[in-house]
Amino acid sequence: MTAVVCRSVEVVVFRVKRDRAEYLVLQRSLEERAHPGMWQIITGMLEEGETAVAAGLREAREESGVTPKKLWNVPLVNSFYNATTDTVHLCPVFAIQADPEVVVTLSGEHMAYAWYPCVAARERLVWPAHRESLDIVDSYIVRGSEAADRLELPVP
Repeated sequence: MTAVVCRSVEVVVFRVKRDRAEYLVLQRSLEERAHPGMWQIITGMLEEGETAVAAGLREAREESGVTPKKLWNVPLVNSFYNATTDTVHLCPVFAIQADPEVVVTLSGEHMAYAWYPCVAARERLVWPAHRESLDIVDSYIVRGSEAADRLELPVP
């Protein structure tokens, strides 16, 4: 029987520079086994006993060096099917606002990064779920004050 699991998270990172939102996208290293060279938002696996929120913060720090100025629980849980393991994966989505002058420090998992306005960032992303995450963050968090107020989490 196909199992349903929650072992990964996704994080949309943005900054506001000169009154314009820019989104961080990362290009996977060519040495990565899964999806080499692909542009993506931050994604990662939960560690044993870790909450999804803690995993999102850790993955953002590990993959980009970003620490949050603000943090949100995005009203979306993405999903995908892994045919190799016959599992359906549910992925909570978080948004992080970074400092406008943040210095990105990539892990070995990625070889490049860029900050783009929403439309350009969306064009770089391969997976429909990543595009949907970006769209929801842009609509409900960056440009949607009521939703942003209701979804904001305390930054640990």
